[in-house]
Amino acid sequence: MIEYIKGELTELTPALAVVEAVGVGYALQISLNTYSAIQGKKDAKLYVHEALVTGGRDDSFTLYGFATKQERELYRLLVTVSGVGANTARMILSSLSPKELCNVIANGDERVLKGVKGIGLKTAQRIIVDLRDKVMTSGIAEELHAGGSTAAMAVASPVRDEAVQALSMLGFPPAPSAKVVSQILTEQPELPVEQVIKLALKMIK
Repeated sequence: MIEYIKGELTELTPALAVVEAVGVGYALQISLNTYSAIQGKKDAKLYVHEALVTGGRDDSFTLYGFATKQERELYRLLVTVSGVGANTARMILSSLSPKELCNVIANGDERVLKGVKGIGLKTAQRIIVDLRDKVMTSGIAEELHAGGSTAAMAVASPVRDEAVQALSMLGFPPAPSAKVVSQILTEQPELPVEQVIKLALKMIK
C-alpha cells in the first residue's frame, strides 16, 4: 500500500498531478484544494489513496493524491457514504476546503452541500448523518482549525483554458463549461483558476 509519493512535480493541472519519484512518473487525480496547495512548487509530497475497480470489461487502478492527511481522510470518509462515488467526493473537495467541509458537516448545513454539482438533498442529508460523528471524533476538524489552510498562489497559465480542461476532466462537457467559464471571467477577469472552477461547479447545469 502506498502511503505517499514525494518527488519532482513534472505536470500539474487543477485535476491531475504527475510526480516523478525514482524515475517513475505517478499520475494522481487531485482536488482543487490540493492543486492550490502545490501550485508553483518544484517538488511535491502527496498522500495517496489507491482505488481498484474490478469487474466489467476492464479493471482500473487509480491513484488519488492529497496535499494533507486530513483531506485524504475526508475523501475516504466521503466515499463510504451511499451515493457518493470517487468523482463526487473529489467534486465536494474541489468546491469546499477541508475546513469548510468539516464545518458544514458539523453544523448540519445541507444547503451548502446541495450547492455542490451532483449532490441532491437526500445525498447531502446522508453525508451529514453518516459523517457528523466520524468527523468530530476523528480529530480532523481540530487539526484543520489548528493548522489553517494553504493560500492559493497566482496562476501563471491561461485561466480560461485551464479551467475548461479541469471541468472536462471532472466529467463536464467542454461546450457548456467554456460558456460558463467565459461568463465568469467576463464579470471577474482577475479571478485565479481555482476560484473560476469553484464558481463554475455551482453554475453548470
